[in-house]
Amino acid sequence: MSPIPTLLLLLVTAFPFSSAAPHTNISSPPYGIGINYGQVADNLPSPSDVLPLLGSLGVNRVKIYDANPAVLRAFAGTGVELIVGLPDRCLPRLAAPSAALSWVKSTLQPYLPATRIAAVTVGNEVLSGNDSALIRSLLPAMQSLHSALAALGLDHQIAVTTAHSLAVLAVSYPPSAAAFRRELLPFVSPLLAFFARTGSPFLINAYPYFAYKADPKRIDLNYALFEPNAGVVDPGSGLRYQNMLHAQVDAVRAAIAAAGVSKGVEVVVSETGWPSAGDANEAGATTENARRYNGNLMRMVAAGKGTPSCPAAPLQVYVFALFNENLKPGPSTERHYGLFKPDGTPAYDLSSPANSSASSADGTAKSAPAPALDASSTSFYTISAATENRVKQKQSA
Repeated sequence: MSPIPTLLLLLVTAFPFSSAAPHTNISSPPYGIGINYGQVADNLPSPSDVLPLLGSLGVNRVKIYDANPAVLRAFAGTGVELIVGLPDRCLPRLAAPSAALSWVKSTLQPYLPATRIAAVTVGNEVLSGNDSALIRSLLPAMQSLHSALAALGLDHQIAVTTAHSLAVLAVSYPPSAAAFRRELLPFVSPLLAFFARTGSPFLINAYPYFAYKADPKRIDLNYALFEPNAGVVDPGSGLRYQNMLHAQVDAVRAAIAAAGVSKGVEVVVSETGWPSAGDANEAGATTENARRYNGNLMRMVAAGKGTPSCPAAPLQVYVFALFNENLKPGPSTERHYGLFKPDGTPAYDLSSPANSSASSADGTAKSAPAPALDASSTSFYTISAATENRVKQKQSA
């Protein structure tokens, strides 16, 4: 395999993942950048062959969508910190405390402590789905898992959380005015109380790409790609945003505060990325734009930058994804988010620094920056699973 040049190691420096509550130990590895390791493909290398690729990226945080024993075994003794997933279909069963305890004993405990498991994500984007049974099962399953971990003395080591789509927000622009959807508040508020009590982070899947794809004529590509731009001022807070991802994260923070939780819940970007190829109608899905987005993102996180509302708190980010996954359904972009091709060669060269010119929708360089968005535009921040028509592949344990 030919890993991404080791120059990328310079992009990643030490920034701890700090939790507001004292009991989780999700923060021990020093790197700010993590990566999602999806496996919806029939041509990927073995988990043991993945380790050199992670080393070439300087990454030692990995998020997987199941609790694949082959991955848990391969990562034993490596120091790589794992976040494992509990698929949606398991939630109703694991809402029962006895089932949750059995799952922890059979699925996680045999690999500890050699394999560093820092968190379990219970379901994926459950609250923005349309399965009311899953929505009702979400918090009970999380509570049962946390109780099972506590019974085994593992609750200080392994956090319990869940990942959300930005579709949980009813209002996302301006960030300071963001709020959760009213019909979800009966579920969101108890979740936030659980996070604050247990020290677990609020995970958000945030994709500026979908905003650009939906309205490429109005949305500034430079702003989406972390390139130089005029920025947008939030009229409520007076804060100036130089990139869309920071605005999305701060919108989530504002929604959490509006729901009555002002302290104790950290926001972590559990997925973000940019596709390197797509169908003819998928604006902006080019190799150059993917290189710029992910390269600039990694440099920003390595610099320890926080968002405008929390500048002193380095942002934790998990890039989507490690590989192009050939069996993912949906539009072509779904199969082209990887930093690597299945043979282990880079999908594009992240080590080339971005310059001051941004790329156009077809991936060619532009000498002049695109105009900044009008601050009155609401499509600017609104990126939801309900409107982006993105088909999620749920991975089984």
